[in-house]
Amino acid sequence: MTPDQCRGARGMLGWSQAKLAEVSKVGKQTLADFERGARQPYERTLRDIQKALEDAGIEFIPENGGGAGVRFKG
Repeated sequence: MTPDQCRGARGMLGWSQAKLAEVSKVGKQTLADFERGARQPYERTLRDIQKALEDAGIEFIPENGGGAGVRFKG
């Protein structure tokens, strides 16, 4: 998951950083730093963030020549 994907997924869900931090049980500053590219969290932390977004209905699209992205699960 990239910072852009994280921001995009939050936007699609209408979630603030505070909401995602609460749902994923990740520190708000950690999330903010990740989304602005200032810090690379631990793998476990990224998994927690991604799982929270996926559980809310987001699907992550891998880099496949057209760029990584996000969409709602179909």
